[in-house]
This record gives sequence, structure tokens and C-alpha cells, in this order.
Amino acid sequence: MPVIAISEKLSISPQPSIEDIRLLRDSGFRTLINNRSDREDSIQPGTRAQGQEARRCGLSYTFIPVTADTITEGDVRAFQRAVAEAEGPVVAHCQTGGRSLSLYLIGEVLDGRMSVGEVVEFGRSRGFDTASAAAWLERHAARRPQVKGFFDKRTWSVQYVVSDPVTRKCAIIDPVLDFDEKAGATATINADAILDYISDRDLIVEWILDTHPHADHFSAARYLKEKTGARTAIGERVVDVQKLWKGIYNWPDLATDGSQWDRLFAHGETFKIGSIDAKVLFSPGHTLASVTYVIGDAAFVHDTLFMPDSGTARADFPGGDARILWRSIQDILAQPDDTRIFTGHDYQPDGREPRWESTVADQKKSNPHLADVTEEEFVALRTKRDKTLPMPKLILHALQVNICGGRLPEPEANGKRYLKFPLNALQGAAWA
Repeated sequence: MPVIAISEKLSISPQPSIEDIRLLRDSGFRTLINNRSDREDSIQPGTRAQGQEARRCGLSYTFIPVTADTITEGDVRAFQRAVAEAEGPVVAHCQTGGRSLSLYLIGEVLDGRMSVGEVVEFGRSRGFDTASAAAWLERHAARRPQVKGFFDKRTWSVQYVVSDPVTRKCAIIDPVLDFDEKAGATATINADAILDYISDRDLIVEWILDTHPHADHFSAARYLKEKTGARTAIGERVVDVQKLWKGIYNWPDLATDGSQWDRLFAHGETFKIGSIDAKVLFSPGHTLASVTYVIGDAAFVHDTLFMPDSGTARADFPGGDARILWRSIQDILAQPDDTRIFTGHDYQPDGREPRWESTVADQKKSNPHLADVTEEEFVALRTKRDKTLPMPKLILHALQVNICGGRLPEPEANGKRYLKFPLNALQGAAWA
């Protein structure tokens, strides 16, 4: 059985027999990775027999079955971890060794150690046709937007520029307009940093997207529209939030038809950022209007999920509902396991550095509000915790701006703009 060295630690081979496994041990290998699904043909030993023989011979054994047409980034990362964590030399196999080689090559390209153009020649020099790996990478690039996060320390908010590397077209998601409530001052520091990033990379802004009307910061959507000319959008249920807060603010002149945005997205609606497909998921529970934007392999969830070490978002704002939030989260977690999850806040538990990217698989495995938790347990947990949380300090300031798409109140006769601040409007909230 031929064994071909691929790297200092990894070799690949075709399907080994039971006798071959003993020879691998005698050749100095310490780990066997099986990338072949069981029952592909009638003569292969199968993972149970292979695993038993490998362990009998003192080899570590890992089973990561893949098919050429269904390899995911999650498969690639699992393969990389198995190789990295192995003690001593590793041999990986499928029927011919080609799938094992593809997993290795895809990982090398994703991590920047190899270019797509090198993949076919690398395989050819070792007797393999790796065109399928190159094609996978081309397809992956077509659905994988570049994501740049901007963290606002004042509000623990994360803003995003999501761009198509092929067309250079992009969207801005949940931008922050700076506001100092002590001085009543606004500024465009965050928004201008986003504009500088876009200018430096010669990007073209197609969309300015809000996931919902925010309660903890002002939206810079209006300012950025004026600067870029891009279309603004939000979920269509924003009209319900406008009607709710129109009453709270006693604001008879407020238009509650969503006309403050250029587009109102319905659940399941699709659009594009450059050549990359995007879709909208209605994700209520935190608010009546929250949506998730799934752009290529990236889901922008804002206030539904936090990082796995931080749990989930509160559901006690006017119009919020913990049970509905649970169901929205399940819709998000129904996306492929390797879908990247980008959250809209990070509160830096234990003082760690800000983080905002995880995956569906990470959330399922490690989020304490979700892993091995039932719907009833989640509702009880969320309800109990929400009763202890004070309202965001800017909720009454921010909503009157954000239900208007980031428009500040019109100047009054003296040229000054004024916010309206209702007293005792949010009964039952915990005091800070």
C-alpha cells in the first residue's frame, strides 16, 4: 500500500487493509484518520474494524467521513484539529487518498499558506487530480464575504462592513452614531472610521442595513446614507415597533409605515451584495422587528445570540418575548454548522478582549443558554435573568432616533434639536 508524505507530520494513503494498519504502526505512524464513509464498497473493513485494530496496535484513531461533493469548512477544521492534536506522524486515508489530500489543501488555502493556483499542481506532483479541491475553493470564495468588525467601547456594540471580494461592493450593518448623554453631544467618529475603511479599500456601498431599532446606541444609517447614497433597509415589522413607541412617546406626527427606510425586508426575502447571495430571517423575541441577515456563509444576528461564553440577548423590552426569542434562535441554528455567526454586542466577560465571531456549531456546543437546554428551561432562565437587568441607559434617548432610521429630531425655532424623554414609561425595570 503506497503512503505519500504531504507535510512533515501528515501522509496519505488509499484504503488500508487490517494487515496494512499493523504495517503503518511498524513504519512509525501514531495516528490513523479515516476520511471514508462506511459501506462505500463491500470489501472495505469499515470504521469499527479499523478503529479496533488501530487501538490494538497502539494507534490513535479518528473518523471524519466526507464525500467529495459535500466537504464543508467544518470538515476541514476537524481534519486540521485531528492532525494538530496527534502525537507523532499521522496517516489519513479515504478510498484513494484524494479526499484526505483535498481536506489538507483546502485548509492550507483557507489559512493563507497556499494559493488556490497551487492546489492543482501540488496534487499533480504527487499523482492526484485535485481539481475538485480547487473548485471547492472557488465556490467557497463566491459565497464567503469579507467581514470587518468595528467595536464601539462606549456601547459595547459591533458594527460591520461586509464586502464581496470579487466586485468590491459592500453593506454596512448596524452603524453607530456617537452620543454622549451627559453633554447631549453627537459625533460621527464611528461612522467616519467605517467610511475611511471603505475608502482605503475602494469599496462601493450598496446597502446600509439595520437589524432592528436599537435601544443602546443611536443609528448612523441616515448620516451614512447622506455620505454614500446607499439604500437603507430594515425588517418590515419595524412598523409594529414604531406604533408601540409612538404611544410611549405620545408622538402623534410619527409616520408608522416604515417610510424612513428605502426598503423593508420580509422574512425569506433575498437580495445581493455584489455577487454574493443574501437572505433575511425574521428573528423576533428581543424586539418585535429583529431580523438576521444571512450573507453568504455569514449570519448577522445582532441581539439574539452573543458569543458562546455570554449566552443570549434579553427579551424584556416592550414587545419582547423569551419563548419567541428561543424559536428565532432555533431558526438561526438550523443554518449549516460552519455558518459564521456575527453578534452585535460583546460585553467582555471576565475582562477578555472583545470578540464577535463564532459559528453555529460553536453556539450549539458551548453556549450555556442553548447546549442541552430545553425550550422551557430557556424561557425560565431568560425570564429570571431579565428581571435582574436594568434598562439600557440610552433606551429612551435612542429609540426616538432609531425608529426614524437614524434621523435626529428636526431643529426647533432656535436651531437646536431636542429629545423627548418620558418619565416612568418603562415600569418594572430593575434599577442599576
